[in-house]
Amino acid sequence: MAVDTPLINPLREGLVDGRRPQPFTLVIFGAAGDLAHRKLFPALYNLLLDHWLPNHFNIVGIARQPYSDDQFRHEVESAIRQFSRRPWEADEFSRFADEIHYITANFDDPQAYVQLRDILGQISKRQHIPHNYLFYMATPPSFYPKIAQHLGDAGLNRPVEDTDWVRVIVEKPFGRDLHSAQDLNTQLHQVFDERQIFRIDHYLGKETVQNILVFRFANGIFEPLWTHQYIDHVQITVAESLGVEGRGSYYDNAGAIRDMVQNHMLQLVSLIAMEPPVAFEADAVRDEKLKVLRAIRPFTTRDVAEYTVRAQYDSGLIDGTMVPGFLDEPDIASDSRTDTYVALRLLIDNWRWAGVPFYLRTGKRLAKRATEIAIQFKTAPHRFFSQTATPELEPNVLTLKIQPDEGIALRFGAKVPGPVVRIRTVNMEFLYGTSFADAAPEAYERLLLDSMIGDSTLFTRKDEVEAAWTLVTSILQGWARAKNPVPTYESGSWGPPEADQLVSRDGFRWRRP
Repeated sequence: MAVDTPLINPLREGLVDGRRPQPFTLVIFGAAGDLAHRKLFPALYNLLLDHWLPNHFNIVGIARQPYSDDQFRHEVESAIRQFSRRPWEADEFSRFADEIHYITANFDDPQAYVQLRDILGQISKRQHIPHNYLFYMATPPSFYPKIAQHLGDAGLNRPVEDTDWVRVIVEKPFGRDLHSAQDLNTQLHQVFDERQIFRIDHYLGKETVQNILVFRFANGIFEPLWTHQYIDHVQITVAESLGVEGRGSYYDNAGAIRDMVQNHMLQLVSLIAMEPPVAFEADAVRDEKLKVLRAIRPFTTRDVAEYTVRAQYDSGLIDGTMVPGFLDEPDIASDSRTDTYVALRLLIDNWRWAGVPFYLRTGKRLAKRATEIAIQFKTAPHRFFSQTATPELEPNVLTLKIQPDEGIALRFGAKVPGPVVRIRTVNMEFLYGTSFADAAPEAYERLLLDSMIGDSTLFTRKDEVEAAWTLVTSILQGWARAKNPVPTYESGSWGPPEADQLVSRDGFRWRRP
């Protein structure tokens, strides 16, 4: 049996402790779709160029489009040329192009899985490699249980030998509410063990998100301040300037709270608020994240009315162009109450965060695209400066910028040069793009690589998913009981006035990213 010798790229040293995966075959269900073309194929190509893939690496695509193997290889090449962050290198691509295969089939056709099993067996026999399989469900969620069941019926859910492995990657959304998420987990567990299931959330693959743990626990000056004694409040913003962009039918059944809050934003909350894990291992990290999610104060019907805001974007100007309102978008019901904007006030009932509000907001058609976490510290006592030219001090703010420009900024007060004591707020800033010579990998590169080596640290566990849905479902139920009209906000603005009131009641205001 061939064994690959790890090849370490010094520019990427430390990404996964210099390890490469064993030889394996990646099977992509929905290989003709947008996710595969825009994210998966380019990510695999970049991992190839950076020498993180084993010498024996194979792709099998399955979708309904009638491609031959050669046509599918051309599709993969076209996707890489168009969307890869690294330039095209024909010689590198040819290293694995001959082992790209395609099956034209419906996902509910049992014969397709027999054909898949035969192809996988032939690949392992021909290349003398283990039967290591990574199944990626890049399909609508309704197909997840069907695909899992057919893989189990074909015997592809269990390793052939004790040293082999079989894993499955599941894309979000993981259900529509708590009940559907529990049903999906039950259906997947009928075929796969929890340790085989990798629920992917691409936000967890972003460098700044990963850097939260390093920033907090590798720097002795910040962790002692990371408590209710010093932190005033936390704001998390995920703003998009785009609208539904042709995804009207999907978005009208999801909304911002399902599309962004339940997964991305609550994951950010858990990383910011978690206790130090006992080890940098998957379950140790996820145990602490789960504790945060379970400590978030539940929402009563009254709390939903008081501490949540939902709204829909109306027409307005984006970059000088007039855009339609949500109800005028294609495939949106004229009486839709779906949220395109959500703002929440959360409280975490534990010792570390007692009384510290966490404000979350996300929306489409906002003034700009920006994702950030802002930790505002309590204001220093004013008495010492009361007789100076700066009687009021601004609080210190630590900002973790996730997109579009990843980095960290610290706002603090400094004396303005001159004979009079005047204090001006200044920023100390770190940006990935200017601080490191090597370009940061895309989120899917890191997450795909971790799934290949079996590291589930950056993937969500069953109990995490269900804890997040418990909170979000209580909000959805409160909204369903509400009869008042859904507020609107002008496209190109920062959201509805109700969201401003949510934070102003506590004496705060939203940051402008």
